Amino acid sequence: MSHAFSRQRATLTDRPDPRTEPAPASLRVLPTAAEPAAPRRMPFLIRRDGTWLYRGSPITRKEMVCLFAALLARDDDGRFWLQTPTERGIIEVEDAPFIAVELDWTGDGPRQELTLRTNVDELITIGPEHRLRVAHDLLTCEPTPYLHVRGGTDHPIEARICRAVYYELVALAVPGCVHGRRMLGVWSSGSFFPLGEMPPDET
Repeated sequence: MSHAFSRQRATLTDRPDPRTEPAPASLRVLPTAAEPAAPRRMPFLIRRDGTWLYRGSPITRKEMVCLFAALLARDDDGRFWLQTPTERGIIEVEDAPFIAVELDWTGDGPRQELTLRTNVDELITIGPEHRLRVAHDLLTCEPTPYLHVRGGTDHPIEARICRAVYYELVALAVPGCVHGRRMLGVWSSGSFFPLGEMPPDET
């Protein structure tokens, strides 16, 4: 064997094996933090009429619906969560999770108190902590009233007020002024809640 071949063989043998030698620091891939897991979706749906479905089938036991309703929460993104003692996940809600189905009132004027009963038998008095609002359909302008049940101001949990109860509220409406505009609305717990603008011939 020639000396030149021997020197070349020694040079090749002395080179580091890329399979065993660590990569230079500038080429190493640093580990990244684990991405948060996507929130679990639970097979519940609350329909617009207040019916609760589990895997497409209605929950017919009212006690069970009331139990689940007490476990319902809403996050800052507007998503509805159901948290049971054993699991937690997002559920789908078509509109508002509750329906206000009955109205009772006492007093009149600013001392009037309007109390609504929901479809899960929760009694809520309209007032500063449980405000009444009216949304309007963008195409038909049809009003839909809602009651703040619980939660924050940006994404609260609400009850949609059924049509019959809304007509009762309209029957109790009196003129008022909101931000300089003449409105028809109702008083409850010392606060005035507008239902709509007064007709031009009544302003």
